[in-house]
Amino acid sequence: MDDWNKFSGNTQESGQTDRFEQYRNVSSPSPEPSAAKPARKEKFVTRKVFVVTLIFAMIFSAVIGAGAFALTAHLTGNSVVTKNTNNINLVKATGSELSIQEIVAKNEDSVVAITTESVSTDSWARQYVTNGAGSGVVYSEDGYILTNNHVIEGASSITVTLHDNSTYDATVVAADSQTDVAVLKINASGLTPVTLGDSDSLSVGDLAVVIGNPLGTLAGTATEGIISGLEREITLDGKAMTLLQTSASVNPGNSGGGVFDQYGNLIGLVVAKSSGSDVEGLGFAIPVNTVKAVADSLIKDGYVTGRPALGITIVDLTSASEAMKYGVKVTGVYIKEVTGESAKSAGLQSGDLIYMIDGSQVKSSDMLIREVQKHKVGDTVTLTIVRDDEMKDIEITLQESKSN
Repeated sequence: MDDWNKFSGNTQESGQTDRFEQYRNVSSPSPEPSAAKPARKEKFVTRKVFVVTLIFAMIFSAVIGAGAFALTAHLTGNSVVTKNTNNINLVKATGSELSIQEIVAKNEDSVVAITTESVSTDSWARQYVTNGAGSGVVYSEDGYILTNNHVIEGASSITVTLHDNSTYDATVVAADSQTDVAVLKINASGLTPVTLGDSDSLSVGDLAVVIGNPLGTLAGTATEGIISGLEREITLDGKAMTLLQTSASVNPGNSGGGVFDQYGNLIGLVVAKSSGSDVEGLGFAIPVNTVKAVADSLIKDGYVTGRPALGITIVDLTSASEAMKYGVKVTGVYIKEVTGESAKSAGLQSGDLIYMIDGSQVKSSDMLIREVQKHKVGDTVTLTIVRDDEMKDIEITLQESKSN
């Protein structure tokens, strides 16, 4: 493309203008009048003749050039390939070790399309089937597949389609709603698993290539961009998550697909995009270090081990109407049910308003969960609760959560 621009520029701008200037502005010097020799009559090339000649010359040159290029390609056995200049510039600008084509080629067999069916019931108790779609990545040669929990949640049947269009019924090994990671299993062997990268070593500006199944019908689609942000605190479906941000195009159906770095290694699992109609280039992914820790725990134990919990079920009442619905006067985070032995022993009760944790005011359930996750199982935290219009401090030893 650069050569064509150069060729086009020289003929249309430089050459044509210079020649017209020559014939219009530069005239040959007239000889002195002489009695012996009559003055010679000057000959001029008309503009019409010149233009026609120039057009024929350009066509002739183009034909000769194209013929020579085609002959060379035929003799050498090479195909004519047009490269995307934007991709080349992006690879150079990010210092990528591999081209985008090489990254895709390395991973196209490791990204799968996922389709689901779910049975729903309407207000008239009639059942109907709804279809869904997403993406996933191959985690092991013997058929473990990683995707998002929201891709397969509530599905009555799950189908995985590989890059070669072979299809398999999938079962859910385990899923974690908090991190939105799910592990599936298909009855297959000899698969090509992704190579895991290190999401902790990423920098803003690094190359990012997304491969997935946008719209549920375009499996194997690759889009390119950069890592736009690290450790973005995003709330999805009421759950606080720390995610990577990328400028690579992400669409419905990409969920569960892979984000790959300049070496072709998996660095994230696509989870969401900005839903604003006037927003572009805001895709988010679960860092691969989080994905690996959760997936390994789900495969081994069926839940995420080592996760601290208060042992309570909470409800976030953010409006006066919600507070009235639950029969309370003040909005805030309330205990709906006490489930853990430690919480029961400490004296927590259903209906308690959680006002503070370790001296920090609890403004939302997300904030409370984040504070708890900063601790380890066995740590003690102090909750300030409001019960019967009185404040009370209660110490609770955090237990391991076995729910996902």
